[in-house]
Amino acid sequence: MSRFTRRARRRRVAWATGLGLVAMLVGLSFGAVYSPLLALRDIQIEGTSRLDPAQLVDAIDGQMGVPLALLDEGRIRDELGKFTLIRSYSIELLPPGTLLVEVTERTPLGTIARADGSFDLVDAAGVVIQNTPKKASGMPVVKVPDDDVTSAAFASAAQVILALPDSVREKVTQVTASTRDDVTLTLAKSKQTVVWGGAESSEHKGRVLAALIKIHGGSGPGEYDVSAPGTAVFRSR
Repeated sequence: MSRFTRRARRRRVAWATGLGLVAMLVGLSFGAVYSPLLALRDIQIEGTSRLDPAQLVDAIDGQMGVPLALLDEGRIRDELGKFTLIRSYSIELLPPGTLLVEVTERTPLGTIARADGSFDLVDAAGVVIQNTPKKASGMPVVKVPDDDVTSAAFASAAQVILALPDSVREKVTQVTASTRDDVTLTLAKSKQTVVWGGAESSEHKGRVLAALIKIHGGSGPGEYDVSAPGTAVFRSR
């Protein structure tokens, strides 16, 4: 009987010791996670080119001193959401006290001329990146009915611009579309235009157009027509 009692007592002591250790580890872990030693002390911004990293830091540094585990990501989202140039971002917590923000900026696609003489620099989704008094260098002017960046005409024009080879895109000064199927390009330093048609097969059309420009680029006023699949011509004026 006494042997059974001693065994039961040892078992209870072992359980109590084990539970105590678990509680201690949980307490230490909880204390470490929420400790001021692991509070936000530094914000690092990566991936920016147009945006000033210091402005982003200023926007989200209101949580300095907050333990990393308690950072309000919703608040960060709201603060960074005020920067229209940010297309997306990711955050990473780097103990003991650093918040790393990796930013992906919107890529400028073209400009929209406004009635007041200014220009909106927009991306492929039509989001205004910046309004400037002068047209941004190297950016084609996009003309669609009512300057509606939510229209099918704008979407088609954007797809065409994105598909253009670099050698062609740098020559384009204007992209016009009244519907999704009648995109037209105007080329710089020439009286040459391009009848593109719809945005389908745009990569193929771009390669064909680049080859035609190499042949007829110095031929004077004229019109390239790549609108019909399998057929591409240059018509002199």
